[in-house]
Amino acid sequence: MAEDSATQSSQEPPEIDTSVPSIARVYDAILGGKDNYPVDQEIAEEVGRAFPDGGEGARTNRRLLVRAVRHLARQGIDQFLDIGSGLPTAQNTHEVAQEINPEVRVVYVDNDPIVLAHGRALLARNDRTVVVTADIREPQHLLNHPDVTGLLDFDRPVGLILNAVVHHLLDEEDPCGLVETYKKWMSPGSYLLLTHFCSSTPQARGLESVLRQALGRGQLRSMAEIAAFFEGLEMVEPGVVYLPYWMPDEPVEAPLDIAGLLVAGGLGRKPQD
Repeated sequence: MAEDSATQSSQEPPEIDTSVPSIARVYDAILGGKDNYPVDQEIAEEVGRAFPDGGEGARTNRRLLVRAVRHLARQGIDQFLDIGSGLPTAQNTHEVAQEINPEVRVVYVDNDPIVLAHGRALLARNDRTVVVTADIREPQHLLNHPDVTGLLDFDRPVGLILNAVVHHLLDEEDPCGLVETYKKWMSPGSYLLLTHFCSSTPQARGLESVLRQALGRGQLRSMAEIAAFFEGLEMVEPGVVYLPYWMPDEPVEAPLDIAGLLVAGGLGRKPQD
């Protein structure tokens, strides 16, 4: 990230509490990363026992992100807001999009301060990409953050990415209302990419129990409930599907295994008024 970003000096990450698990760090541990602590590794091991896919579900979700961002960049989308981005890993949103169009601007948002710290190191020489610490549950604060408004032009189409984040919102936190708020903010021609744990298998429902006990959040939803987040948008084919079926780079073997059935999602475009 460039040192002259609007509030670079004001976003010093608070001290990281390594005794409390973090969703971003647990995902990192599941993917075999190194930016996690024993408390995160313990939960990753619990997840592995409850859902023994070897982390393939997480990797499937990541591959979908790459395909979708590549598709959007080829459609001319040149600015992205990636909420709940997690820790940097291979083929991040900005890397995929800027490979197609070097002028693409990307804002990453996460509520874990460790993401800000690692993002700064990763993006030290990239003045078209910033990392912001904010919470998806506070859309007004997030959308009006000076680092967000300083890089993105909300009067033009944006690629809004909610990749594996909405399933961490509980029903009492009104996830439908929150997603609707972000959709209303999107200008016509913008796209919403959303992926979500799906409750279609017993193994996935067992995973939900582990997440709720360990992290206090994690709510699987049905395919119909996931599809409802896209209401009012024009769906890009093939619509809301299990992720291996979304614009695959190679033929998909059927039937899908538990990892392939774990996450569903899609891409929707906001129509012209």
